Amino acid sequence: MAAAENQGRELLATAGVTVGGGEPYDLQVNDDRFWARVLKDRELGLGEAYQEGWWDAERVDEFLVKVFTADLRSAVRPSPALLWNVARARFSNRQTTGRAAQNASAHYDIGNDLYVRMLGEEMVYSCAVWDGTVDLAAAQEAKLDLICRKLHLEPGMRVLDIGCGWGGFARHAAGRYGAHVVGISPAGEQVREARDRSGDLPVEFHQQDYRDVTGTYDRIVSIGMFEHVGPRNYPGFFDRCDELLAPDGLMLHHTIGSNESKESTDAWFDRYIFPGGVVPSLHQIAGAAQPRWTIEDAHNLGPDYDRTLMTWFDRIESRWDEIPAYDERFRRTWCYYLLSSAASFRVRNLQLFQVVFSRTGQVSPTYRATR
Repeated sequence: MAAAENQGRELLATAGVTVGGGEPYDLQVNDDRFWARVLKDRELGLGEAYQEGWWDAERVDEFLVKVFTADLRSAVRPSPALLWNVARARFSNRQTTGRAAQNASAHYDIGNDLYVRMLGEEMVYSCAVWDGTVDLAAAQEAKLDLICRKLHLEPGMRVLDIGCGWGGFARHAAGRYGAHVVGISPAGEQVREARDRSGDLPVEFHQQDYRDVTGTYDRIVSIGMFEHVGPRNYPGFFDRCDELLAPDGLMLHHTIGSNESKESTDAWFDRYIFPGGVVPSLHQIAGAAQPRWTIEDAHNLGPDYDRTLMTWFDRIESRWDEIPAYDERFRRTWCYYLLSSAASFRVRNLQLFQVVFSRTGQVSPTYRATR
């Protein structure tokens, strides 16, 4: 134990973190098993040790910013558990139609009482756009409107919303732009809530996988869904969109993005937050889109996600007492998810891409990027 603690303290010192120190980013160790656990399983061990209450920091996000900036992960050899996570992603498809439904339910069907308190009344679960506003609802409305303008939406257009969540985009596009929106999600609780919220608007929602959709649409959009497609399925995803989009249509995908191409995700996130999820790189997106799709615009909103996540954290942290069904371990798990994600965006390890596509081989008006 002493050897593990000494090694851990030395690594943290290189990141400017003091064990037991007085800065908000300094580490407070509550259980000495922390050291061996983290040195054994690296990012998986760090997250699990936090879930168990073995460590704390006044500002977990700032502690992780220090850790990420110093790249302490690279100084620790990956354990068999981490290597297995990579191998499993490489040799199996964890986003088949059946598995995709299970993965979605594991995250999105854990309780609307949690999500409405964290996300706000419209329950928009993706990066907001904070230009000129300090209010979450206004920032989310700005994001939804930006997407509609990028898609050049017009009244009467038929829009497919892949991964529609609780229907926030569909209601905005139908109510503000007069579009008819078909939203799909494999998560049953989302679909039921979306239907309940949409009244007489020209929207419809189906519990459905994108591979099972039929019809023709003037526009296709996905917001925070591409992360759940999986690298093995990227070409098939674009092929399916090609079958569904009208020849002169436009398509936009709003997705968290990685700086490097990977086949697997962080082992802790895979186990506890987004099973089967993988964050794509622009290289993977562009490669899978060949040769049928022209990239008309790529817009990076990554820094806005840091602020969005911290706002979600502040909202839910102040309201856990209203939802006592979620125990202390779940609360720590959820807080670590939000704060570690914010830290990753803050140090620019993660990005948020909005990518607009049109078809190749089509004579169409020049696309002018909207900001």
